[in-house]
Amino acid sequence: MDWFRLTNEGEVASPALLLFEERIESNLRRMIEIAGGPERLRPHVKTHKLGPLVARQVALGIQKFKCATVAEAEMCAEAKAPDVLLAMPPVGPNMQRLCELAKRYPGTHFSTLVDDAGATRALGATAVGAGLTLDVFLDLDCGQNRTGIVPGDAALELYRRATTTPGLHVAGLHAYDGHIHEGDLAKRRALYEAAFAPVIAFRQQLESAGLAVPVLVAGGTPTFPFHAQQKDRECSPGTTVLWDFGYGDRHVDLPFLPAALLLTRVVSKPGSNRLCLDLGHKAVAAENPHPRVRFIELPDAPAVSQSEEHLVIETPRAAEFSVGDTLHGIPRHVCPTVALYSEATLVRDRTAVERWPILARARRLTI
Repeated sequence: MDWFRLTNEGEVASPALLLFEERIESNLRRMIEIAGGPERLRPHVKTHKLGPLVARQVALGIQKFKCATVAEAEMCAEAKAPDVLLAMPPVGPNMQRLCELAKRYPGTHFSTLVDDAGATRALGATAVGAGLTLDVFLDLDCGQNRTGIVPGDAALELYRRATTTPGLHVAGLHAYDGHIHEGDLAKRRALYEAAFAPVIAFRQQLESAGLAVPVLVAGGTPTFPFHAQQKDRECSPGTTVLWDFGYGDRHVDLPFLPAALLLTRVVSKPGSNRLCLDLGHKAVAAENPHPRVRFIELPDAPAVSQSEEHLVIETPRAAEFSVGDTLHGIPRHVCPTVALYSEATLVRDRTAVERWPILARARRLTI
């Protein structure tokens, strides 16, 4: 029997986000194996945004996590994550929100990123006002040109100033190489080596200046195996937990399984060779061109049109399907797809067994 078909599929309203427990477990164990142990990992939670998956990783020995929003950080704390890095430089009210989070959840160690002198001073002042000392990592720009400061003298001066800023404790360096997506393994390794040579040189520059660099948090999913081969850093893959066909097609060397599927139904048949599905922009991430979803039953069916609630596909096999029939799709980009759903349906042994609220899709939980 096909692994993706549920024994109680008629009980699941569509469109639905299905999470397959056995495949998630396989992906988590492969992450740990590649890293060389759970202590090497600081996985990103932005892909799944689910407390139960954080709790499962903690049970497997993973103690450190990375997130993009204060809501995700709070979700991690609720799931008893021992260590959480907010990998987004906090500005404005988010500085105070992070401090409030640290006070509310003393069992979780919180840290964040800095890359700007003024923001660093403001964060330190906010921490002092809250009666806290926050750990911070200097965020380095290793080529993505999104956040971070370029390694060099200015970065060294900012690092030095952060070490003497009241309210802050410098925990080390953070460098995310999210711009590296090359499919060819040798070319990807070369890009990774070029991106991280300045990071390693900068760490040596800091240490030569008498500045301690306790931790280096590095990388994302495509470069995960390269970082895992180096024993001097924490690895931060994220998409590995659920996987998608965007990464699966491009990075065939990475041994992860699609563990999140979209369940959709045929709602109409507009013509002899078309199917209309209840899988619109609001049910699958729409920032990429089509195909935004690949149907296991009809992998080559092109999209004809998509609107907020509808997706029309074309296939010569349309006659094989009736209105009400189900299709199962792997999203191209799973991270923003998950954020479109208020809940996920957990599948165990081909049966939908429970529904998990995706609380951290929100910008705010309680803090």
